[in-house]
Amino acid sequence: MIRHLVIFARVPQFGRVKRRLAREVGAAEAMRFYRATLDRQITALSRDPRWTVWLFVTPDKEVRHAAWRGAVPPERVRPQGHGDLGRRMLLPFRTLPPGPVVLVGSDIPAMSPSHIVRAFRLLGRHDLVFGPASDGGFWLIGSRRGRPMPHGLFAGVRWSSAHALADTRANVPAAISVGEADTLDDVDTADDLRRFRLSAR
Repeated sequence: MIRHLVIFARVPQFGRVKRRLAREVGAAEAMRFYRATLDRQITALSRDPRWTVWLFVTPDKEVRHAAWRGAVPPERVRPQGHGDLGRRMLLPFRTLPPGPVVLVGSDIPAMSPSHIVRAFRLLGRHDLVFGPASDGGFWLIGSRRGRPMPHGLFAGVRWSSAHALADTRANVPAAISVGEADTLDDVDTADDLRRFRLSAR
């Protein structure tokens, strides 16, 4: 069975990525951090033979952007589509070929293949898996796809808040089992960036 790993990515354009971080460290530094994290993540994950990597990117018109060139085959770079984050996140689960799907963000600097391996293992005994973030959000969602994604999974979710994961989990029917992957964080503030760089030494 083919395992599908989806990376949700924004085109690395000056002034359009990591805007909250950019307000504190400057747009140039935020851009450098995002581009380095994105490149490292795609390189590490796309070389692993245990899954097939897909890039779902925004803006939609940038599916041929130079940032993706050589990372994965062009047919595995797809637009995220329209709508809020929840609607866009559902698209890969509904459209990719059969097999379990794990979806991750593109700005999780501590993420490694070992974290993805654990998420897929959890899908061996759970219908869904979430990777929580310490701020109340989540950096990963996966589905075994033995049944359709729950209707209304992302209805009413307060995105970019401390309630995002709790809101999503509240929408999961009781009959669907949920596993929890490792806790990882993205970098949104100068303090986040400082802590990550200290931990990476």
